[in-house]
Amino acid sequence: MKPAATSDPARLLAAIRALVRRFAVSERADVACCGVTVAQAAALEALGAEGPMRLGDLGRSLGIAPSTLSRNLARLEASGLVGREGDPEDGRSYRVTLTGPGRKAARAVAAQEEAFARQVLERLPAARRAVVVESLAELLAAVRASTEECCPGAFDHLMERGARR
Repeated sequence: MKPAATSDPARLLAAIRALVRRFAVSERADVACCGVTVAQAAALEALGAEGPMRLGDLGRSLGIAPSTLSRNLARLEASGLVGREGDPEDGRSYRVTLTGPGRKAARAVAAQEEAFARQVLERLPAARRAVVVESLAELLAAVRASTEECCPGAFDHLMERGARR
């Protein structure tokens, strides 16, 4: 008896899971090379993209608990990668900001991630690279449309958080 063929939806799901796992492993390795944890790299990236932020706003953008954020920021501050400045809108509060070395660390993590993506693309035939990238954009658009049907607003919320990581 011949085994049943794997369906296209099952193959798509397996491929996406494999890609997510592989890129997550790459991200952990990349940030380890830069001397920070994934969570710390996410904080550096968010601060680099958004500029100085209040602690609560940073925690919401990263989707992590205040106690976890406080621990990560304490380590980043001890390493000289972030600092605190007074909040011009609320004298009782402060904002977290990147220091010069923090901006450099954020750029180093981003460069490592981009170098890995470049290596992946270079393994594809040159004539197919643009098609693969465009196809991924189409796939993401289809995921967005399907997500919006079941959970309006969820896609933008998740992607907003993901973009800051």
